[in-house]
Amino acid sequence: MTNENIQVNQNDLNLVVWEDKFATGIEMVDTQHKQLFDLTNHLYNACFEKDDVLQTMFKESMSKMVEYVRFHFNSELKLLKAVNFPDYHNHKGYHDSLIKEILAAVKDHNDGKKFVPNHFVRTLKDWILSHIAVYDKAYGIYIKDLLNNGKLTLKALKEIESSIS
Repeated sequence: MTNENIQVNQNDLNLVVWEDKFATGIEMVDTQHKQLFDLTNHLYNACFEKDDVLQTMFKESMSKMVEYVRFHFNSELKLLKAVNFPDYHNHKGYHDSLIKEILAAVKDHNDGKKFVPNHFVRTLKDWILSHIAVYDKAYGIYIKDLLNNGKLTLKALKEIESSIS
C-alpha cells in the first residue's frame, strides 16, 4: 500500500500537519504515518461537503482509512515483534482499541445513527497524534538504542522493513 492510493487536493484544509517531531526515525513507519495524516485530512475535508456528497465522500474516506489503519498497524506490529519490543502486547492493545472505535463509528454511520463526522475526525486526529507522540516514539527510541548498542544493525532493520512492506 503506497501514498498513491489517496489524492489530496492542495486547496484542502489540513487538520494535521506532519512535523519532524512526529518522526520515529524508522523510514517505513514515518512514511506510513504521513499517509495516515493525509487520510485524516481527507476525511476531515469530507466533513465540509454538502449532505449528499458528504455521505459518499465520507464513506469512501472512512473505507480507505480503515483499510490503511489495518495495514499500518499490521506492519508496525510485525516490526515490533521482529525487534522484540518489550511493550508489544500493550502497543497491540492500543491499536485494537482504535480499530474497534473506528469500526463502531463506521457501523453507526452505516446504520443511520446520529453521527457527527467532524467530531469523529477530531477524535481520530487526537488519537493518532498522541499515539505517535508517546507510544510510537517509545519504540523508535527502543530501536535507536538497539542500533546504538550494536544489538541491531541498520542493514538488519532495513531487511525487516523490506520483509514487512
